[in-house]
Amino acid sequence: MDSGRPAETGAVRGAAATWVAGASVHLVGRERELTEFERCLDDPDGPGLVLVHGERGAGRSAFAHAAAERLAARGHTVLPLVCVRGDQDRPLLLALRVVTAVRERRSVTGRQPAAGRADLDAEVLPATERGDRAALADALLSALTHAAPVAVVVDDAQYADAASLDVLGVVAARRPPEVRLVITSVRHTGGAGDAWSGRLDQAVGLAAEEVSTARTIALPRLTRPQLADMVARRSQAVPDPALVAGILGLTRGIPAVADALLTEWSRRDAVRIADGHAFLAAGAPVPVLPDEDRFMRALHELGETCWTTAAALSVLWPLGRTAATLVAETTGLSDREVGDGVRRLIAAGLLDELPGEDGDGPRGWAFRSPLMEHAARERLGPLERARMSAAAVEALWAARDGAGAATGPQRPVVLLDEADAETYLPDRIADAGVLIDRERAAAELTAAAEALHPDPEDRGMLRWFRAALRLIEEPEARELALLRCVKAAWIVGDQPAAGRAAETILRDPSDVVSGPDLHELAVLQVVAATSVKDWPQLSRMGAAEWWDRLPLPPGAASSARALALCMSGRWPEGLDLLSRTETVWRPHPQIRLVPELAQVAGNLVQGRTDVLARALETPPDPGLPPEVLYSIAAGYTQQLLGNADLCGALELLKDRGMPPEALPPTTHFLLLHLQGRWDDALALARGLVAKDQTFIAAPQHHLLTAGTAGILLARGKPVGAARLIAGERGSHEGHVEIFLDVTEAAVLRTMGRTDEAERILRRGLEEADARGYVHGTDELAAALATLRAETGRAEAAASCLWRLEELAGRTGSGRTRLLYLLAAARGPGQDSGAAREMLHEAVELARSRRQPFETAVTLAAAAGDAGPPELLHEAYELYGQTGSLLCRFHTRAAMREAGLTVPGRRQATAENERLLATLITEGLTNRQIATVLRLSEDAIANRLSRLFARTGLRSRTEVVSAMLTGKPLTAPDH
Repeated sequence: MDSGRPAETGAVRGAAATWVAGASVHLVGRERELTEFERCLDDPDGPGLVLVHGERGAGRSAFAHAAAERLAARGHTVLPLVCVRGDQDRPLLLALRVVTAVRERRSVTGRQPAAGRADLDAEVLPATERGDRAALADALLSALTHAAPVAVVVDDAQYADAASLDVLGVVAARRPPEVRLVITSVRHTGGAGDAWSGRLDQAVGLAAEEVSTARTIALPRLTRPQLADMVARRSQAVPDPALVAGILGLTRGIPAVADALLTEWSRRDAVRIADGHAFLAAGAPVPVLPDEDRFMRALHELGETCWTTAAALSVLWPLGRTAATLVAETTGLSDREVGDGVRRLIAAGLLDELPGEDGDGPRGWAFRSPLMEHAARERLGPLERARMSAAAVEALWAARDGAGAATGPQRPVVLLDEADAETYLPDRIADAGVLIDRERAAAELTAAAEALHPDPEDRGMLRWFRAALRLIEEPEARELALLRCVKAAWIVGDQPAAGRAAETILRDPSDVVSGPDLHELAVLQVVAATSVKDWPQLSRMGAAEWWDRLPLPPGAASSARALALCMSGRWPEGLDLLSRTETVWRPHPQIRLVPELAQVAGNLVQGRTDVLARALETPPDPGLPPEVLYSIAAGYTQQLLGNADLCGALELLKDRGMPPEALPPTTHFLLLHLQGRWDDALALARGLVAKDQTFIAAPQHHLLTAGTAGILLARGKPVGAARLIAGERGSHEGHVEIFLDVTEAAVLRTMGRTDEAERILRRGLEEADARGYVHGTDELAAALATLRAETGRAEAAASCLWRLEELAGRTGSGRTRLLYLLAAARGPGQDSGAAREMLHEAVELARSRRQPFETAVTLAAAAGDAGPPELLHEAYELYGQTGSLLCRFHTRAAMREAGLTVPGRRQATAENERLLATLITEGLTNRQIATVLRLSEDAIANRLSRLFARTGLRSRTEVVSAMLTGKPLTAPDH
């Protein structure tokens, strides 16, 4: 071999291993393997050769990079080499590359060869031309010894030539301690617990047992916690468990597949961050890997036959061994070509062979990652997929009908255990469409969809109903099928699609659609427009002309129109219309649900709670459909919770036999919030915010955002709370924003901006008065009274107290009465005896309402003004139940001021540090933190210094990173 020729020179130099010069990267999920590698380096008698194995995408190159960095850190000169496809056909090429690397490194460092030694070329080239492996090994060993300490890192050695690997084996066996070899290669074994991948498909030709000093490190697939760590590092947020589960399901823990999935989701803005937590956006589709992806490139490099085979198997693999026959039938490939394609796909690490029992051959084949399967299937044209799906359906139907012998007695058509038996056949029927028996297909799709109802995970119900609709030709049957699609779309959260389909029916309904169904469809149109905040459309629906164009029964049109008026904030008009049409809708138990709820809500808005009380006194007709009974219970529970009546809501749920978990997510949040189960409430709210599913119908429309912001504020996140409120502002056109005003004012007061807080509270009351809005104004008046009392404006505070007292008498609300008692007891000039009586009543009332945070606020206020200071202990414990770090901090200060002992000193210290870290993560300056904690700036600086000293973290940036990824507040070496 003449290495002086230009073509050979390039080959000898090899692929440039630029990764060695790159920045240090944390390898997620490889800590144990890197520790094992470092242990090898630190052991004087450790192995000189480390073999790193892993399947395609396991991160071998990244591991080689990290290994090179650790070798360099220990003073080794690192010689990086990368083998490429085709190298295996050029004997001793890799050995020559190592020699060349040593020579070039020597010229760079200026190190001269040992005295009496000739230039390397004089020994190497003749030995190479003779194929003298022993001589080449001697020369290479001598060169490496004189370059020591030196490490040769060879990546992708599965492409290396066998002769060179023999030479490196000899070198490894005889090398001095300061010479190290690291070789990575593909070995397609499965991850831990993966029963699908048990075979060794490709391996480097150098076996560990041939070299006594070799150590093998296998890179397994990532576990669920390791994938969570990957997401956390990429997003700087704590991943939602459902997001991690989805990644694991699509990638089976293969690192490169997980990275590709996250990259594609990131490009599509599919991963959303809410309060430092990462979620998958609602309705985010599984992305299709692009052509430049490493797995797609690997598939295309195998050629057209393998590509065709893989694409067909992406549809047919669940049929086991029968899949190979059907692949040949539907693609035009011969059985031999399909078999060869399958073998090559297995060898390339794209497909797994599923072992059979008793040596009966494989049960079938499956893709190593479902994401790769999805990418192959999505590249099929609709006709190709329909043809393959039709073949699968016909085979399964024939087997079910007892005609399976047609496919051969040795190849029964059964679904593999690894396939999803519940969704595979309906999916194939949906894809096959008109290529199979339409009537049977429509019937089976409908039955499968109904069996999956309500399908909260959207596994197929709506898709199958829609596919059945496309197959049905008889008009009346089509209309019923469309009605099923409407209801299914609503259940899975596709409100716009539900509204469009509903309008299609309403334009020309036939006799098969019942009166209650028409009423439901009309209401659904209004709710669909409201859920997507289409306020112009909602305004149009408030006009009689909009409904006059539809052939609807009077009750349906009037109820839907009244609802549209209420949802757009025109409560007096809506209530008036409901009152005028009551004789139309009241007699029908199923139809009157929505009008009654609208009446209840409208009267609550105007400060009248008696309508709600009367509605709850009359139990619903037990003969109503279950979904109607559910809607009644859920609707009234929302009204009670919106009125801060936790006891009433729990009593209603118990009476109606509905578990709280069955409530709609937004209503469930309101329940959890009042119960003080703030961890659960916040976890639910984060997901709803990230997926833009925070909508609650008026008048509770802003309660989820305001409640979530209140939790964030109590936990020391004023910036996060303010950002959440700002994002919600203006989202409900024409509606008052009372609850947002109350919470934003609390945020501003916490940040020391009392003037702005008062301005927002005054503005809120003025807007509510202008609209005749009473619901929620007690919160505004109480906050304004307290703020004015604290600044010594007795007359201004008194006007708010008068308003609160009047509201409490008019509504009979326990919450309003409690707000009045607390504000009045702290009013300027209040007699101490009267204040004590008010606070005593407030404490008793708060305890009877069984809301932990509300009770804690009441106890802290009572202890601070005129009550016994021991109440602070009880408040402190209740704040702890809700995780209110900031409130606990201020209560500790009050306890010390009152001369009380603060329990749990170690826990208090940890809470103080976590609160400080939280405020740093919020981006607050020392001055702002001092304002929030009511301390001096010097005190904050001292606390920050102690935090750094204890945790080992060196900067605010490291504190923020630890907090955002959910890590403990300690540096890695602490």
